[in-house]
Amino acid sequence: MTAAPTIDPFRTFASSAVPIDIANCDTDQIIPARFLRKGSDDPDYARFLLHDLRFNTDGSETNFVFNEPAYRGAGILVADKNWGCGSSRENAVTALVANGIRAVIAPSVADIHYSNCIQNGVLPVRLSDEECATLRAQLRDGPGAEIAIDLETQTLTGPDQTRYTFEIDPFDKHRLLNGLDDISLTLEHDTTITEFAASYAARHSWAG
Repeated sequence: MTAAPTIDPFRTFASSAVPIDIANCDTDQIIPARFLRKGSDDPDYARFLLHDLRFNTDGSETNFVFNEPAYRGAGILVADKNWGCGSSRENAVTALVANGIRAVIAPSVADIHYSNCIQNGVLPVRLSDEECATLRAQLRDGPGAEIAIDLETQTLTGPDQTRYTFEIDPFDKHRLLNGLDDISLTLEHDTTITEFAASYAARHSWAG
């Protein structure tokens, strides 16, 4: 059986990007705990992303950068250090997905959040503090500016056309390029598993 993509493969992606100038932005800021019982099929699910930064208690919008018209629809976040720290909630990534976010660029990404991004088709890109600060400044100075990412070549092109390179584990890269979750990863080895099962049954036929 061939493993079919279960999430959108990530190969090349270009989008406007939004600067998030918050160091140590934890998963409770990314999606507050009170929304964790909500499923991703909830019609308001996209609003849960950075909810308490984006909305007042009466539901009206704050002046948070994510609400500015030029940044609406951005598919890339450029964050500060230690993005996604705190609890391991996968909802912090599914809330990104619900908003069409395909990549997060930051100097550092918390390990579990990084893994959750990979599993849900979101590319976490680690660049230096200086590079991320430069990108965020360019996005603030030119709202609506685009960033382009090529996963195959592991390159990123900023708004001023400066090209950056980034590292990614080959296994994580394979998953993203092919849109594979845990089940489809297993199905990649379906032939080997089937052959082993047949061989095991033949060698242990007496146990049947």
